[in-house]
Order: sequence, then C-alpha cells, then structure tokens
Amino acid sequence: MARPVSYNLIKKPLEADISMAEMPEGVMGEGFHLTFLDKAIGLARRNSIWPLPFATSCCGIEFMATMGSHYDLARFGSERVGFSPRQCDLLMVMGTIAKKMGPVVKQVYLQMAEPRWVIAVGACASSGGIFDTYSVLQGIDQVIPVDVYVPGCPPRPEAIIDGVMRIQDLVGKESLRRRNGEKYKALLEGYGIQ
Repeated sequence: MARPVSYNLIKKPLEADISMAEMPEGVMGEGFHLTFLDKAIGLARRNSIWPLPFATSCCGIEFMATMGSHYDLARFGSERVGFSPRQCDLLMVMGTIAKKMGPVVKQVYLQMAEPRWVIAVGACASSGGIFDTYSVLQGIDQVIPVDVYVPGCPPRPEAIIDGVMRIQDLVGKESLRRRNGEKYKALLEGYGIQ
C-alpha cells in the first residue's frame, strides 16, 4: 500500500527561496550600475572559490560530508573541488600534518596562483591537536600563512561551512592592491617565500 505524499501548499515568492548575492554599493541608473572595480571583482571572487582539499585524517571525512548533498558546499560557490594547485585558490588543510609533510604543504601552497587563501581545518592543522609529539607539526602556520582557523576535533560540517563563509567575507573585502603591499610582502618573507 502506497503511503500518501504531502506537498507544500504554501506558495512563496521566488526571492524568498533563492539566496541572492548582494549588489555592491554604487550608483544605479536606468540600465547601468556604477561601482568600484575592487567591489565588482571582490563579488565575483567571493562567489567562485575553488577549494583544494589537503586531507590527511578524520577532518577529511568531515569535509566529504560537507561536500555531500545534505550540507552542499556548492551553495556557496565552491562547486568545483580541484586537485591541481594551479587551478585552485583556497587551500584547505585538514588533519594531522607530520613535520616531514611540512615542505610538501608549502610546495602545494607555492604552486597555487595569487590570490590564494588558506583554511586550517580542525585542531591538528591549527595547533597540532592532541598530538604534542616530536613528529607532528604544531600548526600549519609554521610553514604557510593561514587566513582562517576552523576549530574542532573533528569539526562538524557546519563549522567548515562557517570557515568558508569567513573566507568569502575576507575575499569580498580584500583590496586588489593588498597583495602588492609591503605588509603582505613582509609576511611572505617571514615564511621564506619571495
């Protein structure tokens, strides 16, 4: 015997169902919108982030759940997960990183084109986690600069989504000239990156 199916009979306007990207501030007229180049490029960048997962342990499983249909990270413009650093702009380091893997993480970071961002997902990538040993890197910020830290052991998919949303805010507000500034160059030189 078939079970009866109930449908949502309340009709909502289309705008209530779709999350629209907010328009950058500017001057609007009939048939045109005038804004700053930084804001237009920031809007495009923040809604088309291509993540590169660097997963080594249980945080990688949580990332898989985040990309699945229940949480669907693609809603935030991260539809295409790439496995080539030359095509991605967000490095997501997840899990325990051994000291021998530190140079590999740095090499992957260097192969990414500018602008690039980094998320340290989970306690191990952020601070070494429970592995306070001679062989585990006590945070990936010892080898590459990190933009956002996602806490948890392992973090829930909601926390990973929150980290991606924080990266989106950072990307959308970043000046086009920041990467050429003295502060950014000094930061990279502190990591031995020219």
